[in-house]
Amino acid sequence: MLHSLPPFEHPDLIVGTETSDDAGVFRLRPDLAIVNTVDFFTPIVDDPYTFGQIAAANALSDIYAMGAEPTTALNIVAFPKGKLDLSVLGDIIRGGAERARAAGAVVLGGHSIIDNELKYGMAVTGVVHPDRVIRNVGIQAGDALILTKRLGTGIVSTALKRRKASAASVRAAVASMIELNKAASAAMRRFPVHACSDVTGYGLLGHAFEMADGSHVTVLLEARKMPLLPGARRLAEQGYLTGGCRRNRDYLKDKVVIDPGVSSALAEIALDPQTSGGLLIALPQADAQALLDDLHANGVEAATIVGHAVPFHDVSVRLV
Repeated sequence: MLHSLPPFEHPDLIVGTETSDDAGVFRLRPDLAIVNTVDFFTPIVDDPYTFGQIAAANALSDIYAMGAEPTTALNIVAFPKGKLDLSVLGDIIRGGAERARAAGAVVLGGHSIIDNELKYGMAVTGVVHPDRVIRNVGIQAGDALILTKRLGTGIVSTALKRRKASAASVRAAVASMIELNKAASAAMRRFPVHACSDVTGYGLLGHAFEMADGSHVTVLLEARKMPLLPGARRLAEQGYLTGGCRRNRDYLKDKVVIDPGVSSALAEIALDPQTSGGLLIALPQADAQALLDDLHANGVEAATIVGHAVPFHDVSVRLV
């Protein structure tokens, strides 16, 4: 449907809808561009304040993936009339405000509507030098790929809804989703990064496909190197999969190859939609270990080299 819409053209439009980039970028002057993104969704945890934190961190993540700094945010709220106490909404918005403050952004207000289902998120604006925008295309053959957060938030959240996730798994997933990609973004800007995307709804394989396809390379991801949330593999083996995981599998069935030797659980985790996931960063192999060390030194403990890029051959992404 989006391909049928007429594109916007402007001499100062740096990143628009022509690719699957995480945010739009518009030049205001030669040394300043604004970055715009929006994201909202239904609750994935029971605690309202925590849900607000997760939703805000998820929205802010697109700004960090572009190599930008968030500056302002607007709340987006859909709230069921007469079904929930307004204190629930207050807790959600306070949670979002806490993450915005941690990011150094100012919440300017927002908009709310009455809806049958609760939804919350943010529209976020950031700033970046026009020459320092990091896009999700530009991977070069020989690049290493680093993932900065553990995988499995969708699987753990699904198990939580069915009261089958352990307390340790839930704590780890919530902590990961609340964590901003601020430190990871700051670290990658100190290195010659070729491309970056944050791993969210399309899962690791889906976002790797967008990056590889737009860069005309093949990305090889190593399943055994993927950082996993505690309990995620066990829960995947037990079948606690999201509807999004199945949709990702259907969408990617002719776009990626999963080698027969990869276990079904690891394959499902690679397809699992992430909420407030990590950054997937592509940079020269020679610089990868130095960036990894920098990430670890700045608290991004889960950061892991998960694959590399080669010249394109037969498929955009292969999970091995």
